[in-house]
Amino acid sequence: MDSYLQMLGDTIFGFLSLFVLTKILGKTQITQLTPFDFISALILGELVGNALFDKEAGIPEIAFVITLWGSLIYVTEVITQKFKRTRQLLEGGPDFVIYRGKLIRDVMKKNSLDVNQLQSLLRTKDVFSLREVEFAFLETNGTISVIRKPPYQMPNKQDLHVSPQEINLATTLINDGEIIYDNLKEKNLTEDWLYEQLKEQDYEKVSDVFYAEYMKGQELFILPFVNREHHKFDA
Repeated sequence: MDSYLQMLGDTIFGFLSLFVLTKILGKTQITQLTPFDFISALILGELVGNALFDKEAGIPEIAFVITLWGSLIYVTEVITQKFKRTRQLLEGGPDFVIYRGKLIRDVMKKNSLDVNQLQSLLRTKDVFSLREVEFAFLETNGTISVIRKPPYQMPNKQDLHVSPQEINLATTLINDGEIIYDNLKEKNLTEDWLYEQLKEQDYEKVSDVFYAEYMKGQELFILPFVNREHHKFDA
């Protein structure tokens, strides 16, 4: 009877500890599950499970395992937040699998993605033919984001007899208060041009800008740093 009571206590403690850990780590552990996050969650569950069924392990051992592994995951999250250049290494980044309507074979190969798998991912976005796709991104969590070609966008421009227009892809120029110089160079833009655009919208410093997005023919889209600070958002 004592062994069952011990198992009951260990199980309840393990459950509550995992619940607290998920609250501390935040929602992104579930909603944006990267391969690293997925493996981390599996290992954490395995460690807790082994501790529960180990006769020599009790609440202190379970607490130690959860605290240690949770701390490692938390430190990794802090590193990616504070040191932006580590995000690509630790979290990865989105990849073009379709660019201007063409399949990018080496990206698909690098991500172990074949055409059948790609078609399956596209069907989840209500795309049933590759000919409809102008751009497709493979996200870090394994999902796909799609921009259709103009004739297949909703509402259907063929039905409305509207001439198709060129698609211009949005490019991030500032992220977390830092200039993305590679993107700036790719679009043949200069740092002086960027500062002029910021001043036109009353921003003196790049560090004041949380996110800036460039799209050809349109005004630079800028978002400042905004914190919710537990205030309720208006509907």
